[in-house]
Amino acid sequence: MSRVLITGACGGLGRALCRGFAQRGATLLLTDLDATALEALAAELSPLTHVEWLAGDITEPALHQQLLERVETRLGGLDVLVNNAGITHRSLVAKTQSEVLRRVMRVDWQAPLELAVTMLPALQQSRGTIINMGSMAGWIPVLGRGAYCAAKSALTQSFEVLRCEQRAHGVHILMAYPSFLQTDIEKNALGFDGAPATHARSTIGVPKDTDWFVARLLRALDAKKDRVYSDYLSRAGKLLWQLCPSLYLSMMTKNFQVELQQ
Repeated sequence: MSRVLITGACGGLGRALCRGFAQRGATLLLTDLDATALEALAAELSPLTHVEWLAGDITEPALHQQLLERVETRLGGLDVLVNNAGITHRSLVAKTQSEVLRRVMRVDWQAPLELAVTMLPALQQSRGTIINMGSMAGWIPVLGRGAYCAAKSALTQSFEVLRCEQRAHGVHILMAYPSFLQTDIEKNALGFDGAPATHARSTIGVPKDTDWFVARLLRALDAKKDRVYSDYLSRAGKLLWQLCPSLYLSMMTKNFQVELQQ
């Protein structure tokens, strides 16, 4: 039976991840900003498995230490760390306030990396896995999401380096690259000033169900794959960006015109 720590547990993708691991009988340690939602989620999952939870801001090093203490004293170790907590914005780079840029980078890149480093001794002992929620925005530019693209690119590069450095210690790293999913992250997107974004979300294709992607992710985990991707449309976008960036940017500008009007 595996021991799993999941961040951002109460969001749409987070809840799907919790259900997926709980149905496998994994012992769960869940964290999120919302204590009330965490308590309710733990109660929902408790018939399936043992659940621990701890509310807090994932960007705070003190929370990382508290989670490590729970791992050591309540779980007896750690087999899987799922860096799922994330935040995005919908705003032009030139108009976005500095605090919004910093917040996105802290949540989407700095916090996952720092938490992973904190948990490395436990993961080395179990020869465990780090799962990181990347994004297609980490490979290709998405208009109106300059900081998010930068953060997800940094996440990818940092953990590809860590993968090589930790291979000798038996730590497996699975990078997950969902495309547009039916989650709360875009509903809670920040605007240029840190308030909720008010304009409509731009997408390519039809957003996928979170359970569909979690099933793909768990199969990739079982197979010890290094990366798991979303649908063919997002992979085609990546290929187009690599082979003909000017055409990609032209299509992106056409499809995301609402972003340029903000």
